[in-house]
Amino acid sequence: MSKNLEKKLDKKIMNSVFKRWWLGVHTGWNYEKMQGLGYSYAMMPALKEIYKDDEEGLKAAVKNNMQFFNTNATTGSLIIGATLALEEQGSSSREAVTAVKTGLMGPLAGVGDTLFTVLPNTVIGSIAAYMALEGNPIGIFLWIAFNIMRVTLIKQFIQIGYTQGTKLVGSLGGVLKNVTEAANILGITVVGALVPSVINAKFKFEWQNGEVVFKLQEIADKIMPALAPVALVAFTYWLLGRKRMTSTKAIFILMGLGIVLHVCQILA
Repeated sequence: MSKNLEKKLDKKIMNSVFKRWWLGVHTGWNYEKMQGLGYSYAMMPALKEIYKDDEEGLKAAVKNNMQFFNTNATTGSLIIGATLALEEQGSSSREAVTAVKTGLMGPLAGVGDTLFTVLPNTVIGSIAAYMALEGNPIGIFLWIAFNIMRVTLIKQFIQIGYTQGTKLVGSLGGVLKNVTEAANILGITVVGALVPSVINAKFKFEWQNGEVVFKLQEIADKIMPALAPVALVAFTYWLLGRKRMTSTKAIFILMGLGIVLHVCQILA
């Protein structure tokens, strides 16, 4: 065991692990083990080095790392680094490797999906779409910059997890939670600000009482500016929350509703 503790993976092997994780984490994705095969594929260069004089140990380690695994590819790289540090302790740490993977893949999936999937698609996608509507192509570079940042973080997370072990991964929980909450607020703020800018809907309905003409849009503006776009967005969110409702069905419902409201002179 002491011999294994002295082993250290060099930069070349760590880069190989990073590339395999980044490009191959979803390789062989299946419903039985999900990312299990991709996880084992990423670990292989390091496992071969750690168990280079122990063929049976290598086989057992590969089999152990091919079990069910599913998490966010960005934050999940912390688990890769932490389990590499455990693997250097030899077969005695095999149960700890499984425990770390099982215990961390769920929490890090929730944090990672929020920070690196949902919010970027919402915030960057909304900004880029608005820029595209205005004829500005710069929005595409936001996606490029984000993906460069994400790949850099994957590499750094692997190294952090490997250097500090499971101790740091646990301590990151509170920090990542605060960052997630702040990012959620940012996402809601951006989407809310873009609603009146992107959705061009106004009340067209008017009625007359004697010589006085009442315009629904003017009344709505006194209640809340951009009330029509907000109402449409709220209705869309409500639709998507219905059972068996899909985005495709929601689109057709909104198209039909828009035609009806326009023909009835309610919305313009």
